[in-house]
Amino acid sequence: MMYRLSAYRQLKNRASSSHLSWITLFNSTRSNHTLSFATVKAEEVSGSQPAEVHNLVQGKWTKSSSWNTILDPLNGQPFIKVAEVNESELQPFVESLSKCPKHGLHNPFKAPERYLMLGDVSTKAAHALGLPEVSDFFAKLIQRVSPKSYQQALIEVLVTQKFLENFCGDQVRFLARSFAVPGNHLGQQSHGFRWPYGPVAVIAPFNFPLEIPLLQLMGALYMGNKPVLKVDSKVCIVMEQMLRLLHECGLPVDDVDFINSDGKTMNKLLVEAKPRMTLFTGSSRVAEKLADDLSGRVKLEDAGFDWKILGPDVNEVDYVAWVCDQDAYACSGQKCSAESILFMHENWSESSLLDKMTELAARRKLDDLTIGPVLTVTTETMLNHAKKLLQIPGSRLLFGGEALQNHSIPKIYGAIKPTAIFVPLEEIIKDEHYPLVTKEIFGPFQVVTEYKDNQLPLVLDALEKMHAHLTAAVVSNDILFLQKVIGNSVNGTTYAGLRARTTGAPQNHWFGPAGDPRGAGIGTPEAIKLVWSCHREIIYDVGPMPLGWKVPAST
Repeated sequence: MMYRLSAYRQLKNRASSSHLSWITLFNSTRSNHTLSFATVKAEEVSGSQPAEVHNLVQGKWTKSSSWNTILDPLNGQPFIKVAEVNESELQPFVESLSKCPKHGLHNPFKAPERYLMLGDVSTKAAHALGLPEVSDFFAKLIQRVSPKSYQQALIEVLVTQKFLENFCGDQVRFLARSFAVPGNHLGQQSHGFRWPYGPVAVIAPFNFPLEIPLLQLMGALYMGNKPVLKVDSKVCIVMEQMLRLLHECGLPVDDVDFINSDGKTMNKLLVEAKPRMTLFTGSSRVAEKLADDLSGRVKLEDAGFDWKILGPDVNEVDYVAWVCDQDAYACSGQKCSAESILFMHENWSESSLLDKMTELAARRKLDDLTIGPVLTVTTETMLNHAKKLLQIPGSRLLFGGEALQNHSIPKIYGAIKPTAIFVPLEEIIKDEHYPLVTKEIFGPFQVVTEYKDNQLPLVLDALEKMHAHLTAAVVSNDILFLQKVIGNSVNGTTYAGLRARTTGAPQNHWFGPAGDPRGAGIGTPEAIKLVWSCHREIIYDVGPMPLGWKVPAST
């Protein structure tokens, strides 16, 4: 996400110049530089001052009979208590979803004023996130639960703010734009509408505690649905605070339910409440289980073993090396779009690319969280994976492959240096090695390989065998090379050209997988309409009847 920094600096400068007009417009909601919605102070959440996270159901914030204690990923202290609902406490959530009909809270024929209300909520929330005190609050809260550099955390907040700006005013009702087609006779017309599902569920991961759940949640609301939101308990405090902000901005308190629970309990809720659609972002294993349990009523943005191909034209080595470093190791590699494997043309091997990547990786430090805790993979697991890769003939360690030292990160999390392992292409494509090489390690870890001109078909074969098709990058300005690779690959979000990357998706283009009818997108009008609405056709046939009409013969 570092790629957006300069653009957002310009954005904030422009916002600052029009600050007074914003304040005048929004003086009915609250003054600038206020955190009146917040129930915690980001900097003070600690073992000595633990925060609490509650549930929201049927318009009321509630606790539960048990608490899940979250350990600080930097020092292991118990610093957040999450009120997790157990299976015996699910009934209020089941009842809440059951109150929402299949035709939703609103649709083009019902309560259309809600489209305008949600446009106003987006406007006020976008303004709030643009205030330095509020954006700083969320950036630091993100850092506390999903440690990443302040720059990375702040950009997550700014992308979220820009998304909300994109759906201010009339933009929400524009999502429900319909179309009409003339019929066969006077008085007949067919109209196509975007229709809500009604009761729905959003399940969001830990790695982007604000951006992913907020963008999907608002998309669900915009289209007329009633969502229940479940965020990974390790980071759920961020969305709890964001929901409180949305309520201050005018979102009705009973529009969204917010549940904290373990996976088994959430699965039981989904099976009992039977939401009409569930959006899941997370691991492929859980995604497939949900697809089975919910009879396919799902949209998935699951894990991605994401690839990058460096074409034969070598240019701007410093820049390409920096992008490779960002793609593989920013947020400690904990992005579903992170660079998992790098195919470099032999021309790049003859350049200084690998030396520069090694130098850039060495700059990353725990002190500024440019490298940090890995929340879902242990140190032992990552280092064991490295050892297995190094047993493949011709493999070698390029850099990393060691645990971080002198830290207090608890053992339930991972902590390794940015790591890259070279594996020969001829070995990667062998059946006995391919599953190991393409196993996704959700941490600062990538595989690097090399190919010659006549080996491009082997590279394309390797891509064809992959199961997840989220992001990809083809780094080349050779148009014929680009056409060849793009035409023989699938990934839903593919960057092409010398400045191509795999990570850093902003709010202004589609982000999501391809090649799977269950694939979900995020952020754009097209993504919102695809994920959070279905097509309904209404055919008007009002006459008049033809003169002299008579009952025809039976057919």
